[in-house]
Amino acid sequence: MEYRKIKVEDTEIFYREAGEKAKPIILLLHGFPSSSHMYRNLITKLAPDYHIIAPDYPGFGMSSSPSPETFNYTFDHLSEIVEKFIDNLKLTSITFYLQDYGGPIGFRIASRRPELVKALIIQNANMYMEGIGPDVQKIGALSAAKDTEGLEAAANYMMSLEGIKEQYLYGASQPERISPDSYNMDHFFFERPGIKDIQKVLFRDYENNFPKYPEWQNYLRKHQPPTLLVWGKNDKIFPGAGATAYKKDLPKAEVHLFNGGHFLLEESGEEVAALIQSFLKKLK
Repeated sequence: MEYRKIKVEDTEIFYREAGEKAKPIILLLHGFPSSSHMYRNLITKLAPDYHIIAPDYPGFGMSSSPSPETFNYTFDHLSEIVEKFIDNLKLTSITFYLQDYGGPIGFRIASRRPELVKALIIQNANMYMEGIGPDVQKIGALSAAKDTEGLEAAANYMMSLEGIKEQYLYGASQPERISPDSYNMDHFFFERPGIKDIQKVLFRDYENNFPKYPEWQNYLRKHQPPTLLVWGKNDKIFPGAGATAYKKDLPKAEVHLFNGGHFLLEESGEEVAALIQSFLKKLK
């Protein structure tokens, strides 16, 4: 594996890269509260057969973190940054792996540039109302009530070590397989000056993803990208119903529900890697 940086819109984007450039491309887009670090083991497993790239978004991981006064932290803008990252690296015929925040970022790109998409691998990344779990419902209620104090408290908890750890461990059937490195690394990044303020701006923008759901669903219906869904069904952010909902628009999608949580790769990475290998071999 190699660790690189590239400038996109005057912002330095860190990314992990592995595998031969001539091999099929898999782009791994991370979620909250994580970074490309969440893909460290999957990259190693897939690198012999694929060209793997996993960036950190601005404000996450080891990418630069300009202040909200100088950088527009919205999901629209993050998707534009990732799209320019793709173009700068001249990536085409991409298999997108989308988890959590990777969903609204990747679905925007796929809807704008369907020609970039070879296939989708979706893991606990939602675009259906059925997939909105209790945690998201709670935040939605606070937002609808314009309860700024409640939203602030929820955001602070989700960025605390206890809150991050809960996101990793809740619903896990094999918690002993979840590396403490993961949630401690995420917490370390969030403790840097200014990062929590950045995350709160994105947190407030999240509600702008819901009106996009019909547009993304229309993209799926129209283009029918080959799709593999691997999902921790015990996730209280995006429960298993969110995975099966994709079948409404993608009747040929391959769906695998695991007895796990939001960060499925931590406990079932080998099984997921095997499913990815099998799925992508069918596309050749």
